[in-house]
Amino acid sequence: MRTAILGAGALGIIIGARMTQNGQQVDLIDSFKENVDALNADGATVTGFLEMHQAVTALTPEQMTGTYDLVLLLTKQTANETALPKLLPHLHKDSIVCTLQNGVPEESVAELVGRERTIGGAVGFGATWLRPGVSELTSTMEAVEKFAFEIGEIDGTVRPRLEKVKEVLSTAGGTTILTNLMGIRYTKLLMNATFSGLSASLGVTFADVLHDPKAMVCIAHIADEVIKVCRGLGYQMVEMQGVDFAFLELKNGKADIPSKMELYHKVWGRHKNKASMLQDMEKGKKTEIDYINGVVCRGGRKCGIATPFNDKVVELIKEAEAKAGVNDFSYLSRFDELIASAK
Repeated sequence: MRTAILGAGALGIIIGARMTQNGQQVDLIDSFKENVDALNADGATVTGFLEMHQAVTALTPEQMTGTYDLVLLLTKQTANETALPKLLPHLHKDSIVCTLQNGVPEESVAELVGRERTIGGAVGFGATWLRPGVSELTSTMEAVEKFAFEIGEIDGTVRPRLEKVKEVLSTAGGTTILTNLMGIRYTKLLMNATFSGLSASLGVTFADVLHDPKAMVCIAHIADEVIKVCRGLGYQMVEMQGVDFAFLELKNGKADIPSKMELYHKVWGRHKNKASMLQDMEKGKKTEIDYINGVVCRGGRKCGIATPFNDKVVELIKEAEAKAGVNDFSYLSRFDELIASAK
């Protein structure tokens, strides 16, 4: 399959480098010309939990030619309305666009490239873009080798094309086909809304959140809201990375929180991420908050479920965006009233 990665950022560099190293031909397409030039001149460099250097082929969108059988979509959702129309001339009727973006992007992507071309998936590892051509793997290689990708069709049908996509993605990391795509999406959304959302709103790393008791109380409530909204919308959480995330629901309110802490440390202790939203804030860029915690808030309003902790995360990040700066742990005091009023 002629394959492209659209969005050669933190994840795209790593995925492209591993695919190329393992014999998969892939074009890394990125609108940041300095990044493209560095990738072509010096290759893709990966640091962190994986040290590697790999020659790759990189292009700007204007340099694309012909059509692709498979496009792995790794741009920010905020770029979709600009990036995807430029992709359309390079798709044929049977092309597959596999969105590996955060949030729940499948329906909006399908509106732009066609529902018949769209499949979705979740990425199970994290990365930080360091500079043009260089990305840091911030999750363990175990996470990459076992849990890199989970993919599926919007309607849950397992079609032969999923096996073809799995074959390509497996050259970068462990890939699983599941029948409950929306369940996958909301499970991944839980992972992003909790640690990515809160760590970005406070201006700290995942590890900082893990080691702050008050922050972890907030995390527990953010996760609980995601699970309740997921169910309210008619979806079911799925097992991911060997973990049943539905376990994190607070069925007995805050009394359940202590029993959840071991699982949080087991899963997120593998990741030393600085959230991509926080990286965007530090660069003065617009974040994907509306496509992550904002999805939970909108879903809650749709099915009548209160989401005060996710609402507060969105509020804090919007404030930080407006003043072009990041917050700090002192902002945890903004959650005090919510924590006190939680059942």
